[in-house]
Amino acid sequence: MTNDIRYVGVNDHEIDLFEGQYTVPNGMAYNSYVILDEKIAVLDAVDARFGAEWLQNLRTVLGDRTPDYLIVQHMEPDHSANITTFAKAFPGATIVASAKAFVMMKNFYGNDFADRRLVVGEGSTLSLGRHQLSFITAPMVHWPEVIMTYDSTDKALFSADAFGKFGALDVEEDWACEARRYYIGIVGKYGAQVQAVLKKAAALDIRYICPLHGPVLSQDLAYYLNLYNVWSSYGVESEGVMIAYTSVYGNTKKAVEFLAEQLHKVGCPKVAINDLARCDMAEAVEDAFRYGKVVLATTTYNMDIFPFMRSFIDHLTERNFANRTVAFIENGSWAPMAEKVMRGMLEKCRNLTYAQNNVKILSAMSEENKATLVALAEELK
Repeated sequence: MTNDIRYVGVNDHEIDLFEGQYTVPNGMAYNSYVILDEKIAVLDAVDARFGAEWLQNLRTVLGDRTPDYLIVQHMEPDHSANITTFAKAFPGATIVASAKAFVMMKNFYGNDFADRRLVVGEGSTLSLGRHQLSFITAPMVHWPEVIMTYDSTDKALFSADAFGKFGALDVEEDWACEARRYYIGIVGKYGAQVQAVLKKAAALDIRYICPLHGPVLSQDLAYYLNLYNVWSSYGVESEGVMIAYTSVYGNTKKAVEFLAEQLHKVGCPKVAINDLARCDMAEAVEDAFRYGKVVLATTTYNMDIFPFMRSFIDHLTERNFANRTVAFIENGSWAPMAEKVMRGMLEKCRNLTYAQNNVKILSAMSEENKATLVALAEELK
């Protein structure tokens, strides 16, 4: 990265589900950094399965020197699981973390390193010699103990999980796509807390953003900061319509396909269709937060809604879904209830506008339904 900052993280291509739920076909990176100075600081460890590789990376960078500090910014085990390994390998090193992180260390690993720890908080500083570090608290981005570290010498912000993404570093892929899915899925509930950290970051001169997952960001930082501002303020990133649907016998699907055709006819810039029974749920949730207009189409099922749609809406409301236009397509053979149920699930969401042309299908799409779908497309374009 720079003359003094070195990368010592690892790539994981063994993992299939990150946090037990997110598909990661291109693996994951667990990032760790070293700052070389009169004193040496290591920032964060890696997942338990890669302890030996991480220590080898460290020793390659350190040569015959030993680290003075391990700075623990975040206690999720994919970053903290090798703290004890580090402590045994380098018994003279001090463990640096927030007070809440040390409580978590005791809970996770049976040791809070009371004899060799340095507790830091907002505004705390640490001098390595030429490099001056200051600490920024980032509670609930996305755990309560999180700190970030700013190196004023090389102007690097070590941002914990913020600005991270899915995917190992030895795979080329679009940053925004996998960073968006990562953010919405993992951090999305905590938009207010991210906004607070962005305000702190605005006061810093930043040349590098060094997250715990994904690449170091050093070009056009305004692009990444703007995306994080949009995501964390629940703003609209892309113009278009997202359609999420379930269909038992294909009739609701036909209505969705007809609506998509009409949207294309009226010049809608993008129509993103998600079959909730078959798609990656995280991708569908990502689309709902990306686009400004969302159509929810499902069947009445046991006087409720189809389970995949219920799960989808739960994912939205859990992440503070807001600031969108929502339309409904419901299907029911004898007692349609889907629109009522979906509206009820969304009632606590902030600043939702509901379309006027909602569609009630009785078993199969009628000519009247088609006319309403044409009107809905015109309303949503």
